[in-house]
Amino acid sequence: MIIERFAKYLTNIEYPKEKTSWHIAGIIKGQNAFYKFDVRGRTKESENRAYKTGYLNTQADKMVFEYIDQWIILDIQELNKYIKETGLKDLELNNLISKLEWTIFLAKN
Repeated sequence: MIIERFAKYLTNIEYPKEKTSWHIAGIIKGQNAFYKFDVRGRTKESENRAYKTGYLNTQADKMVFEYIDQWIILDIQELNKYIKETGLKDLELNNLISKLEWTIFLAKN
């Protein structure tokens, strides 16, 4: 499961005690900030397209995307600000990466 795979890159792990909009919390290894992460997988729409839904009022701090060789982590507060400013609802991850300042690329080992 995606949550267990991502957990290998965290310390001080916590899980929600009840159903909520975040799935795992902790500190990214080598860093010192504690975050709540939205680690839902993407839904495959076609051979070349997958999507992930989210909420503006989420309790998560970061949204995580899994790729074969890395994790891409976006800041939800910055993402929400971008969505409100642009009015866009269907976003491409590659475009977001170039527009947002706070993005972590975490290599898988």
